[in-house]
Amino acid sequence: MPAKCSRGLPSSRYGFSSNASCLRNWTGILLTTKNDTAFGHGVPTTGFAHEGTPGASATFDVQRIRADFPILREIVHGKPLVYLDSANTSQKPESVIRAMDDYYRHANANIHRATHLLSERATKLYEGTRANVARFINAPDAKSIVLTTGTTDGINLVAASYGRMVLKPGDEVLLSWLEHHSNIVPWQILCEQAGARLRVAPINDLGEIDIQAYEHLLSDRTRIVAISHVSNALGTINPVRHIVAKAHECGAVVLLDGAQAVPHLVVDVQALDCDFYVFSSHKMFGPTGAGVLYGRKSLLEAMPPYRGGGDMIASVTFEKTAYNQVPYKFEAGTPNIAGVVGMGAAIDYFGSFDRAAAQAHEDDVLAYATERVRAIPGTRIIGEAADKTGVLSFVLDHAHPHDVGTILDREGIAVRTGQHCAQPIMDRYGIAATVRASLAIYNTREDVDALITSLARVREVFG
Repeated sequence: MPAKCSRGLPSSRYGFSSNASCLRNWTGILLTTKNDTAFGHGVPTTGFAHEGTPGASATFDVQRIRADFPILREIVHGKPLVYLDSANTSQKPESVIRAMDDYYRHANANIHRATHLLSERATKLYEGTRANVARFINAPDAKSIVLTTGTTDGINLVAASYGRMVLKPGDEVLLSWLEHHSNIVPWQILCEQAGARLRVAPINDLGEIDIQAYEHLLSDRTRIVAISHVSNALGTINPVRHIVAKAHECGAVVLLDGAQAVPHLVVDVQALDCDFYVFSSHKMFGPTGAGVLYGRKSLLEAMPPYRGGGDMIASVTFEKTAYNQVPYKFEAGTPNIAGVVGMGAAIDYFGSFDRAAAQAHEDDVLAYATERVRAIPGTRIIGEAADKTGVLSFVLDHAHPHDVGTILDREGIAVRTGQHCAQPIMDRYGIAATVRASLAIYNTREDVDALITSLARVREVFG
């Protein structure tokens, strides 16, 4: 048995007026740049309102929330849309759509690369979102926020940069059975290249990580632990503070995949004490193609660049390149500026309602859905952890999940069917696929009732 742990830790809305004379975040504060007196003053930051602060409503009005999402008024196959696929991608509020439209109409330019007014506006918006992200997840410094294309990009960045820097033959990377393929494959590639070993903590029948087994797998050879905060396939909320603390006792660095956590939970990276935290904009009411890597600043500073190109350099000659400071040395090339602006507006949107009330609402709808689905004869719920959020996965006897999804679609109900980029979980339960109904703040008990009515029709077809 390997020696146990002894090593220490390694060192908004942005609403432009029609004549582009001003830019406002969702709070209505006028924002400007130094050369644009009509544009306000200083870096545009967004108005994330914590519970108990002005801007966060005392109660949760789901009908008001639903009115913010124009796609929820869509008709699908002659039926009102019931959207139960938010773990796949969330829908977008009007404020996010408008922010991106306003950017393209009034501030479209490249960032960090010009002195003209439009470039200055775009840069202020981009860097304002970075600062907003830092506040949103309580990061200690905006320079610890790397803006990425999404969760997958962030994990690959850490694996390719930090992983290649530290991993040696015989070292180990520890995952769990709950991981999305994006938190498996990059580590497999890394381990193959480095001659390291990939270890996997098992889960129990409820879909919870076996913590005793996890602790047993930790050793002096463990260099990196990469674990999902919330399972995308089952909705399990993992005890990540304990997971992080135990990994740190061994000197391991911890990456948390927060793609499914950020839409549902208030995330505080300092309280979690994780070394890296990754998530995507499109899961949290923002656009696709934008995301976040939070990294402990000392680690980011020690890591080599991931990609080469414009903006990640300080100077270039044919003999040597000097790299930019963090986080810019990890942001090569022209980024998805409009996507980042949209992500900033999505974070603003979280400030427009009470987070605790929203979570209580989601918990109520999930509990109601679980009760109703469990009551259907021949139905098996996959993943019944005591601590869950956002996801209900199930199978029906004699009906393939893809057939179920097709019938539900004809009834106007959008769910995901398949393996959810989590094939090991399907193998663990001995099933080919599941039906996954996933929730967001805009879902209601009435959505669940529509699902149950349509599942009754599925039973009529397949018996």
